[in-house]
Amino acid sequence: MSSLVWFRRDLRVHDNSALYHACKESDEVVGLFVFTPEQWKQHDDADAKISFWIENLRCLSDELDDLNIPLIIRSCDSFAETPKLVVETAEEHNCSKLFFNREYEVNEHHRDAVVIESAQASDIEVTSYHDRIIVPPREIETKEGKFYSVFTPYRKVWDTKALDFAKVLRKPTARNSIDVKADSVPDSIAGFDFSNDRADLWKPGEAEAKKRLKKFVDRIDDYDEARDVPSQTGTSLLSPYLNAGVISPRQCLAAALKHNDGNITGSEGATTWISELTWRDFYTHVMVGFPRVSRHHPFKKKTEGIPWRYAEDDFQAWCEGRTGYPIVDAGMRQLNQTGWMHNRLRMVTAMFLTKNLLIDWRWGEKYFMQKLVDGDLAANNGGWQWSASTGTDSVPYFRIFNPFSQSKRFDVDGTFIKKLCPELEAVPSSALHDQKKLAAALEKHDVDYPAFVVDYKAGRERALEAFKSL
Repeated sequence: MSSLVWFRRDLRVHDNSALYHACKESDEVVGLFVFTPEQWKQHDDADAKISFWIENLRCLSDELDDLNIPLIIRSCDSFAETPKLVVETAEEHNCSKLFFNREYEVNEHHRDAVVIESAQASDIEVTSYHDRIIVPPREIETKEGKFYSVFTPYRKVWDTKALDFAKVLRKPTARNSIDVKADSVPDSIAGFDFSNDRADLWKPGEAEAKKRLKKFVDRIDDYDEARDVPSQTGTSLLSPYLNAGVISPRQCLAAALKHNDGNITGSEGATTWISELTWRDFYTHVMVGFPRVSRHHPFKKKTEGIPWRYAEDDFQAWCEGRTGYPIVDAGMRQLNQTGWMHNRLRMVTAMFLTKNLLIDWRWGEKYFMQKLVDGDLAANNGGWQWSASTGTDSVPYFRIFNPFSQSKRFDVDGTFIKKLCPELEAVPSSALHDQKKLAAALEKHDVDYPAFVVDYKAGRERALEAFKSL
C-alpha cells in the first residue's frame, strides 16, 4: 500500500519531517496539496503570498517528480471541506497511511483534528509531525506548567532545549515509480490578483532559499548592527521562504550553529539571529497557549478599553505612505511596492499607527497580512501587539518611537527614504529627520509632499492620555 503526504506550508523535499518518514515507511508515495482560496481570503492572505506559494509549489512538484512522487492538486472553498478531499484522495490512490506536518493556528488545528478523525474512520493510519518551528510549543513551560508570556525566561529554557530539536533530515531517495500522473500547478487562483507579482525579488525554490542562507551566513557577523539599516542588505531575506516552508527553521539554526562552532552563543551577529528564530518560536508558543490573540483580542485584557480612533482618512494616508513623515511613508511604500517591509520599519510604522494616530492595531495587522509575502499570523499578530503595547512582553505604552529620531539613527543620509520617496530628492538629508526643518525645506524647494497627518507631540500626548485612562 502507498502513503499520502499532505503538503501545506512545507514546500520542500529537504528536512521535511512528514515526507522523510513517509518515504522511510513506504516504497510508494503520493503527494497532495489542497487549494482553499475562500479560506485564504478569510485569513487575509496576500496576493503576493499566494503567488509565491504557487511558484514554489511548482518547484516542489518538479523535485517530487525526481523522487517518483506525483503531486496531486485538489481544491475546495474552505477548511471545512478539506477532510473529505484528503480522505477521498487517499482512497483513490490506495494509500493506507497519511503523513503531514502540524500547523498551530486555531482554524488549521481544528481542520487537522477533523482530518485525523475522518481518516481513521476510513482505516487510514495518520501520523503528524512537529516541523514548523524549532522547539514544539508545548515543550517549554513555566515551573507551574503554564505557557510563558515573557520572552527572556522563555529564551533561557529554549536555549537548553533547541539542540535536541535541531537535527536536519536528509532528502529522501527516489521511491518506486507508480502509475499516477502529477497534476499541473495552476497559474492563477480565482479571487487573487498576481499582476503585481514581484518574482524578481522572490525567486522560488529550495535552491534559491539555500543560496540566500549561505550568502547571509557569510555576512552574519554584522547582523546585530546591519539588521536595523533599511538601505543595506543586512537581514537574511529568508522570511518568505520560512513562511512557505521552502526552507526549514532547523536548516537556518544549523547554519548559525555551524558558524558558532556548534554553540548557540558566539558571534554577536549569529547569536542575535538565533534570537530572532527564537522570537518566531515564542510567538507561536503564545498563540497556542493564549489562542485569544488569534481571535482579534489583545493579550492584555485590560487594553480592550483603549479608546481607539477609527479615522478612515488618517488610516488611508498611512496605508498609502502619505503621512508626511518620511521614514513612515518610505516603509509603507516599500510594503505596497514589494510585498515586504524591513523589520525595523515594521515596528516604526506599526507604532506610528497605534500611538501617534491612535488607530486600532487590528486595522494595521489586517493591512499587513493583506500585503505581506511573508505574512504569518503568529509573528504578525505578535509584532503588532508589541508595538501597540497590548501584547505579551510588549513595549511599555509610554515608549513611543519618534519617526524623526528613527530615521536619523537608521537612515542618516536619507538613502532609503529618497529611494522610496523620490519627490524628496531635493530635500537635504538633515531636514528629513526634523519636523520643523522638513516643513521649511519642502516650502523652500517647492516640493509636493503630503502635510503631516498629525503633529508628533500632539499625537504622542493623546496616546499617553488614552493609556493612562485605563
